[in-house]
Amino acid sequence: MTSDKRVYLYLVRHAKSSWADPGMADMARPLNGRGKHDAPVMGRRLKARGVVPDLIITSPAKRARRTTKEMAKAMGYEGDVDIADSIYGGGAGEIIRVAQSVDASVASLIVVGHNPDMTELANSLADFHIDNVPTCAIFCARFDAWESVGLDAGQFEFFDYPKLGD
Repeated sequence: MTSDKRVYLYLVRHAKSSWADPGMADMARPLNGRGKHDAPVMGRRLKARGVVPDLIITSPAKRARRTTKEMAKAMGYEGDVDIADSIYGGGAGEIIRVAQSVDASVASLIVVGHNPDMTELANSLADFHIDNVPTCAIFCARFDAWESVGLDAGQFEFFDYPKLGD
């Protein structure tokens, strides 16, 4: 017997980051002005779609954590935010493993990470193609269960990014 329950995975590439200090460690780079603007805009777009995730998991990079904070605030999200070190530089396969390990009680998950992983995942999880996932973009796919998250296993739901609404 199969369940009628579906799970939703939202992949978010962190908002635009600053390169003002070229000597700064990559993990420490903050958002730039556009990133600080775009993160809450995209959070409000998720809220307008009725998206209230059960869980958010983010990369430990400063720009990803700030993107997460600003989006969550704009959505009215007050749930848990987990930091997964493996999302930073772990590759697309590691993000799949993170999603597959989510508790079955979670129906919707936002993962905030980096390129090239977000582009690779968006192009491989469902019937969708884009050359490059822009900063602060959101890709959503539906799966039967977290264990089923994998290559071509999802149903494409939507793709949105800041300039789409300009």
